Amino acid sequence: MHATYSERGLHILAFPSNQFGNGEPGNETQIKQFAQSCNARFDMFSKIEVNGPTAHPLWKWLKDQPNGKGFMGKYVWISQRFLINREGQVMKRYGPLDNPSVRTMPQILYVYLS
Repeated sequence: MHATYSERGLHILAFPSNQFGNGEPGNETQIKQFAQSCNARFDMFSKIEVNGPTAHPLWKWLKDQPNGKGFMGKYVWISQRFLINREGQVMKRYGPLDNPSVRTMPQILYVYLS
């Protein structure tokens, strides 16, 4: 998705977290190397906490937005994605079972990247 839409203004920001069954046990270098080996070319940030009292302020803010609540409320599980428009508003939160690149994402991105 990044390769297809980045020239039109899509930015994907990845924030690894190890709060989900030891899913990101590596250090920052190891995580970035793994992502690059999977041909990921988007921005990868440092590992953060996304739940609980030590959650990163960005994630607290995302989860507090009207469209950022998701079906599990403020709790974040693995592979959460947030669609944010050019004005910085959360437009949609995608859960771990959602695959935003398959059916509706091209139409959604057309609206926000136009």
